Amino acid sequence: MIAVRYRLGIDFGTSNTVAVIHEGDGRTRPVLFDGFPLLPSCVCASTGKLLVGREAMHAARVRPELFEPHPKRRIDDGTVLLGAAEVPVSGLIAAVLTQVRAETVRTMGGDPETVVLTYPAAWGPRRRAVLLDAARLAGLGTPQLVPEPVAAAAFFVAATGAAVPVGSRVVVYDFGAGTFDASVVTRTASGWEVIASEGLDDAGGLDVDTAIVEHLGTVHAATHPQEMQRLVQPQTVADRRANRNLWEDVRTAKEILSRSAATYIHVPLIEQDAPLGREQLERLARPVVDRTVALTRTVLTSAEPTRPLAGLFLVGGSSRMPLVATLLHRATGVAPTVLEQPELVVAEGSARPLATTQVAPTCTRGWCCGWRTCSPRRPARPSPAPSPGAWCSSPR
Repeated sequence: MIAVRYRLGIDFGTSNTVAVIHEGDGRTRPVLFDGFPLLPSCVCASTGKLLVGREAMHAARVRPELFEPHPKRRIDDGTVLLGAAEVPVSGLIAAVLTQVRAETVRTMGGDPETVVLTYPAAWGPRRRAVLLDAARLAGLGTPQLVPEPVAAAAFFVAATGAAVPVGSRVVVYDFGAGTFDASVVTRTASGWEVIASEGLDDAGGLDVDTAIVEHLGTVHAATHPQEMQRLVQPQTVADRRANRNLWEDVRTAKEILSRSAATYIHVPLIEQDAPLGREQLERLARPVVDRTVALTRTVLTSAEPTRPLAGLFLVGGSSRMPLVATLLHRATGVAPTVLEQPELVVAEGSARPLATTQVAPTCTRGWCCGWRTCSPRRPARPSPAPSPGAWCSSPR
């Protein structure tokens, strides 16, 4: 394969993966998958191969037991059971990245000169190693790794012209499908540095979806207890198919309510359309969003608070909810900045040439499990010394 002078930035996400091409003349454009800039990160096993994206979603309607919707959430598991087969997590991620490479090469006529792969700033060396192994299996060689908040901050400044003087801070509020991360990034003379990053494994758009599904279960359990039990705890292929359809409709309804006042969710098995309004959605989402806002305030106040704050940037599809910007502004006194497509921000930033970057320091005691970067501000556990990973931040 010939070398083509372009740079490829990839943001492997929990629900969707985004890839952006940066050409030699400075132009950037997203890689399109079936006409869309978002490639669903899901994988489905089929006759000795792994299907990816919308093809995997389609196959999962028939064989849901062979489907893994969120490989990124399984980063610590080693292997994942798809039907009777154990598949390495690196293999699942590699399947997604292989699709990215294939579509990019088809578009550009050859492999990129440079590949950049982003990762959560809190990920430790073991998780980054899984990502690199997947990239190698996908034929991407050894890509440059860039922390997600660094790529996001760089793109926001380039796209909006925001004034971020050297020595000032920005907050990157990354509210994705599976996880939430709040990072404080400072601008240095040589680039960007992550000075603090904390996250929540159970505060993403999927957790908002869970709250909606639980609400529907409460509403319909009295009149249709058997059907709702089948939806919540599916046992048969038909039940699992209905469960998948319900979750997909819930996600679609949530996205519609970011721009509309009301919509409906079709509830399979009982065959009813349940109304859902924006105010109702905000009540259901409020506990999850409140936790993300509280963590953002904690990180902001603990990370070199004497430095001036130059911006609060919203990243990730779940940050589209109007409730997010409202609560953040109320809590921090800073009006958040959000772009039209927050899902593309990290990939857009990684595709552009970045100055030298740094990540937050790891544990100095040497007891970190390596799955994520430990916060140097966390107090040590008392003696005796814990087993490996015992006092690290919770796995991500």
